[in-house]
Amino acid sequence: MSRLKKALEKAKETRGKTGEATTMRIEPAPAPEGKIELEQKRDVGPLRLLYKRTKTVRCNPSLLKKNNIIAVCTEDEGSTLKILRTQVLNRISEDGKKTLLVTSANPGEGKTLTAINLAISFSHQLDRTVLLVDTDIRKPSIHKFFGLEDMPGLSDYLIGKCEIEDVLINPEIDRFVLLPAGRPLTNSAELLGSSRMQVLLREMKDRYRERFIIFDSAPVLTSADPLVLGGLVDGILVVVEAEKTSREDVKKVFDMMKDRPIIGTVFNKMIE
Repeated sequence: MSRLKKALEKAKETRGKTGEATTMRIEPAPAPEGKIELEQKRDVGPLRLLYKRTKTVRCNPSLLKKNNIIAVCTEDEGSTLKILRTQVLNRISEDGKKTLLVTSANPGEGKTLTAINLAISFSHQLDRTVLLVDTDIRKPSIHKFFGLEDMPGLSDYLIGKCEIEDVLINPEIDRFVLLPAGRPLTNSAELLGSSRMQVLLREMKDRYRERFIIFDSAPVLTSADPLVLGGLVDGILVVVEAEKTSREDVKKVFDMMKDRPIIGTVFNKMIE
């Protein structure tokens, strides 16, 4: 039995035990013909974006702070996220590589917040833009960190219910665009492995040279999604929570993802 099939079976068993599978299943739509419009227009001077169709939404700064989102450069970011950003770039920024998957072994280990803050750190570079994609289609959460309501997103595009440019969000952070997950669906692995997703990913990677793309994925031990996406990205970061993620679970992740481009781990919630 292949690792992907084993992961699918394990995910089904886990959902059966927890009773979490309350979302719908909708088959992916055919891949689109022609080019996908991913709007990005430049202003003069340092790289800034002018948005026409991308929706700009003002987020509550107090809520961002409460949710531990670093929306502006701080000294703390300089000592942590900048270092992580530099390490990521040193590992994968060659030959046009610019896609990163952030995952973890289990839910609740900090992968989503790591993906958000790392993406914002990338946006602080004056010569780079970042697209943060929520691919945790079963349990979308990135939009909640920004205080946004449930809205259409990636899953709706993959089943042919919207165009991708209509679901992109700029939360009033320069050079930063968010693609929310959209409606929760159970067959996330099939959707993320569809031809429609592959066409979208090629457009994401090829359209803009200075764009870095970060995907927040479901956990490896509860979903086959990271295995599917892991074969499409340039690098993978595994978030490990101090005093919670077991050594056995970390080993399982590396065994399951051994043919995928893991570039390192992030030790999260460590008390110094």
